[in-house]
Amino acid sequence: MIKNIRLNFIQLGLMLAVIATVSINMSCVAQKKKNGFVKIFDGKSLKGWDGDPTYWRVENGNLVGEITPSTLLKTNNFIIWRGGEPGDFEFTGEFNITEAGNSGINYRSEQLTDVPFALRGYQADIDGQNRYTGQNYEERKRTTLAYRGQKTTIPPYTGEATPEAVRANVKRNAWGGLTVTGSLGSSDSLKTFIKSQDWNTFRLVVKGNRLQHYINDILMSDVTDEDTVNGKAKGLLGVQVHVGPPMKVQYRNLMLKQL
Repeated sequence: MIKNIRLNFIQLGLMLAVIATVSINMSCVAQKKKNGFVKIFDGKSLKGWDGDPTYWRVENGNLVGEITPSTLLKTNNFIIWRGGEPGDFEFTGEFNITEAGNSGINYRSEQLTDVPFALRGYQADIDGQNRYTGQNYEERKRTTLAYRGQKTTIPPYTGEATPEAVRANVKRNAWGGLTVTGSLGSSDSLKTFIKSQDWNTFRLVVKGNRLQHYINDILMSDVTDEDTVNGKAKGLLGVQVHVGPPMKVQYRNLMLKQL
């Protein structure tokens, strides 16, 4: 009788432990669902991503893009997420780039058909010397939409470039340049929040025609794009290795919330 009672207590204890574990797991799932973020890189494979294995791999749980002396590029190269074409979203994660590196996170972009693994569209710029990290640069299109520290508005397309845009040599991109509408701080002061050759966080908040780039929770650039001809409401997501010297960039904890 006593033995049976002991067994019952042991069984009860095991049942309670299982119930507690299940409750914790359900709570975590509910929290993830509540936050709305989905992991788009599993840290183990390139499942869901499309890129040239010459330049892209998984290493130590990180998405790695690397150019070596024997694999120098003639055109910028991207690995592209194939899970959809996000329109309004928040995208978060971390990056670490070598000093000579040049990279970026493209979004609302389109893939070229005549150049392998090339994207054209909005880009959250990243570079190893932190000259441009945080700015909004449109790859293969209108070029710089906001330097780091700028809040800008891109005027509606009129078919002609403004005199300022002509002087800035952007007439070839068929747009009217940008108007600086505010300051987020000087580029140099914002640079002090970015760690060199170390892990930094990024957060892109893209909603409607407003495009905000955060590095380490600091707003680095803020664009309102009123050019409905050249601007895009949705498109592909990808990350870049850039033409230039050998470099290495790493990404991890890539989480997407579609709004």
